[in-house]
Amino acid sequence: MEYRDYYEILGVPRSASQADIKKSFRKLARAHHPDRNPGDKAAEKRFKDVNEANAVLSDPGKRKQYDLLGANWDQYERSGGGGRGGADPFAPGGPFAGFGGSGARGGAGAAGGQAGGVRYEFRTAGGAGDAGFSDFFRMFFSGAAAGAQAQTQAGARGGAGAAPKTGTAGRERASKGELEAPTELSLEEAFHGTIRLVEVEGKRYEIQLPRGVDTGSRVRLSGKGPNGRDVVVAVRVRQHEVYQRRGADLERELPVTLREALLGAEVPVQTLKGRILLTIPAGTQAGRTFRLTGQGMPKLKDGGTGDLYVKVRVVLPAAMSDEARDAARTFLDLVDQPDPRPTT
Repeated sequence: MEYRDYYEILGVPRSASQADIKKSFRKLARAHHPDRNPGDKAAEKRFKDVNEANAVLSDPGKRKQYDLLGANWDQYERSGGGGRGGADPFAPGGPFAGFGGSGARGGAGAAGGQAGGVRYEFRTAGGAGDAGFSDFFRMFFSGAAAGAQAQTQAGARGGAGAAPKTGTAGRERASKGELEAPTELSLEEAFHGTIRLVEVEGKRYEIQLPRGVDTGSRVRLSGKGPNGRDVVVAVRVRQHEVYQRRGADLERELPVTLREALLGAEVPVQTLKGRILLTIPAGTQAGRTFRLTGQGMPKLKDGGTGDLYVKVRVVLPAAMSDEARDAARTFLDLVDQPDPRPTT
């Protein structure tokens, strides 16, 4: 495990504001997104690094802890480079005691191989899943514990997508003796997929959450907790200020001017994939909804994509000069518009 300078990955100084971090993340995520760089492994890795850095620095609590633990990361590097003669940093008294043991960060696609290994289960809303163990592990837990075992479980519930906060204390569920670690992430992180570090009773786990996760998704680390108990990571996706989520579909409002609604226009619409132009026909009424196919959230089950529904909101001029008001009266006198209100 080598030190990751998240500030350097995002290209921002340590004094950067949250707005600067958000701006840099969006720019880099767009540039290195796999959809824009098909087959480019370097871009894919860069995209994952950017998401990992943003997952920590975009959260004030995680960022503060990351800044405070810098010395421990340096100590780890020294322990592997001769400062402590190769001492195990994960052993008791080491800077990362309880992180999951030496080799906890296996390579992408690491799976199985040790008797009594950790078993991972990923639960999604309403969905069964009989995907093979190897494919599941490679998709959802690349970089997780080496020598771990993973499997999906049919009849699972929930709909994943979260990013547990580092330092979140697990709470025991008396019914099953589980340790639950709630985690939270943004809609953008749920769209792109992200990596989270969770901490339960002083022990840390790295979890990779796939694209399309939703509130209610659960990731189970079987037997990984203290005294062999299961650790369950429960996901929650924060409400977005622009988009409303309905499963894999998204909804949003689109403000348009009176001129655009009356005469028609091409209006820019921001989606989670990027900006597109939407053709607004002349005479578009307020409240009309346009369906943008494939502009919604990724689907966990079949690999498809939901749709984005855009509802038009006509914004009238806030103030008018006397000249403009007279012109409006002249125009409206020429318009033959029936009374839109019912007579009863």
